[in-house]
Amino acid sequence: MLKGKLLIIDDNQELLIALKLLLNEYFDITTLNNPNLIHTTIEQQSFHVFILDMNFIAGQNSGNEGFYWMQQIFNQDADAVIVLITAYGDVQLSVKAMKKGATDFIQKPWVDEKLVATVLAAYKLSQSKREIKKLKDKHHHITTSSNLNPSLFLGKSLEMNKLWKTIEKVAGTDVNILLTGENGTGKEIIAREIHRLSKRSKELFVKVDLSSLSNTLFESELFGYRKGAFTDAKEHRPGRIEIASEGSLFLDEIGNINLNQQSKLLSVLQNRVITRLGDHKERRVDIRLISATNKPLKQMVNEGLFREDLLYRINTIELEVPPLRKRTEDIPLLLKHFLQIYTLKYSKQELECTKAHIQSLTEYDWPGNIREFEHLVEKAVILEDANVFFLKESFKSQTEDLSRGSLNLEENQKRLILMALEKVRWNYSLAAKELGVSRKTLYNKLKKYDL
Repeated sequence: MLKGKLLIIDDNQELLIALKLLLNEYFDITTLNNPNLIHTTIEQQSFHVFILDMNFIAGQNSGNEGFYWMQQIFNQDADAVIVLITAYGDVQLSVKAMKKGATDFIQKPWVDEKLVATVLAAYKLSQSKREIKKLKDKHHHITTSSNLNPSLFLGKSLEMNKLWKTIEKVAGTDVNILLTGENGTGKEIIAREIHRLSKRSKELFVKVDLSSLSNTLFESELFGYRKGAFTDAKEHRPGRIEIASEGSLFLDEIGNINLNQQSKLLSVLQNRVITRLGDHKERRVDIRLISATNKPLKQMVNEGLFREDLLYRINTIELEVPPLRKRTEDIPLLLKHFLQIYTLKYSKQELECTKAHIQSLTEYDWPGNIREFEHLVEKAVILEDANVFFLKESFKSQTEDLSRGSLNLEENQKRLILMALEKVRWNYSLAAKELGVSRKTLYNKLKKYDL
């Protein structure tokens, strides 16, 4: 088992040696005989327990120094577990200090067994505090994430059966996986299923959409930050990588990050250590990485746009998710799945779909893949009209509606975005050019309108 980390601060060198000998079996111990070094020491590393003397200046027994340095520790680590060392006459001060946040006190001269028991109890308290903090961070992530529980389903086509056989072989390992394929093929759904089948399934699945992060947001979102690291950093905040520790981290659109961001990500993957913005402490992380892209990363390596060493790190196993046009035999299954979801969501009557409807769906080549398919099914349920599945007629009427229908700006923005996506076969970069906006703006609109 890993030892706990203990910092002892006392100006009596003999006392430091005695404590170190007594507690060395249980802790990795750092000692300081000068309290002015506390700040830089805590900056450099984290400690589970602090043992702090109440008085440092000869002849002083007010305990004010102990109060002062205890507060300095709390300023740097609000969850610090501090055990005070006090002389017999300072017990009253120690009780007062405990009211101010100290965990316990050790009375001089001490009994070895009692001292060890006191410090070990403090260590257990520290572990509990850290676990509670970790759970709170995870809870915050869960409550602020909008897509943590997508529906998972399996296809019956040859292409999907082949994919799932590979997934079953690799899901139980911790190897890094790269999912490739066109936009809308369900790469995130596959990633979540890999997590569900893994040994980490009881831990968090954390998604990061890298395409929507600027340089500044990239670091603060992935690595976290310390209070005061920048103007709006009003509290300590863990990054997505730290939150995902012991679980799975899904990096979507990994082909969109620049070379500088790639270098920083590579360093984390190699060393399994992160440092929050504005902080100096290294924090170890244990993640299972799943990445996804629709870009040709090997070609990008040849063009100097993607680091070859990063590609080797992320694609221990590479899985290509097939486009919907190559698995049309799955369409009846998908249709049933999404009809159930949206019929329940909108409290609508079940649609009657004929063989002609299904044939129309299977004959279309689905440039937007499952994302486009799901949107069409949702529209049909809302309109209570299965004839929406006659695709040629549906798209023609959609264009006509734009010219003579509602003038509601939001509704027409949705339609224009969909028309642009359909025109360029759901290529986001080309659709953004058609609409005269940046790719990031298009992504924001897609999220806003849940497209």
